[in-house]
Amino acid sequence: MHGGYGLASDFDELSEQWSKTRRVIAVELPGHGHSRRSKAGSFRWEELGDDLAGLIAHLGLPEADLLGYSMGGGASLRCAIQHPALVRRLVLISAPHRQSAWYPEIRAAFDGMDAGLLEQFKQGPLYEKWRAVAPDESLFPALMDASGGLLRQPYDWSDPVAALPMPLLLVFGDADSIAPGVVAEFFALLGGGQRDAGWDGAARPASQMAILPGATHYTMLEAPSLPRIVEDFLG
Repeated sequence: MHGGYGLASDFDELSEQWSKTRRVIAVELPGHGHSRRSKAGSFRWEELGDDLAGLIAHLGLPEADLLGYSMGGGASLRCAIQHPALVRRLVLISAPHRQSAWYPEIRAAFDGMDAGLLEQFKQGPLYEKWRAVAPDESLFPALMDASGGLLRQPYDWSDPVAALPMPLLLVFGDADSIAPGVVAEFFALLGGGQRDAGWDGAARPASQMAILPGATHYTMLEAPSLPRIVEDFLG
């Protein structure tokens, strides 16, 4: 699952590597890329989680491994919370467990994200990539309003995260939009970082955490170590 304003093609290089040993399905969020959105108003995290579960069921899969980046990570996490039986393992890339985890300047950017920024967005690569495949160019302002409304929604999923039955892999950059200390807090909810693993590793938690050196929120999918870290976790 791609990030906000992203496309399924954002994962093309990674999908090419992972598809050597796995079936890889790239998903586009409603209103993104090739897809339209049938509803008006802001997105809701719960809605996106149900959408993913509906897709898994539509494809006839008893369960799936989910990987989501940024906004797609939030959608994937909600799917795991709401439909845990459908998710075997979950990989979250630069996606926090609470809205307040984002740095203050990022939350300030969320506050101003709406269709009023359309002309500014038109000057950047995200808009050009979207426009090249979108079914209707006039839909982008509504996408901006819906995305901004989603990112401004306060949430703290600490309690349902702590109850998740499946293993998680948390992947963040050391120069991400979320502080490493908050990532450690997230990992602790999954039983990580609580004690020494023992000489034989028997006390390791089922979930894992990776902090990628030199990676920002915007370069995570380009990190050279990401493909192998994900492959090792998914098995």
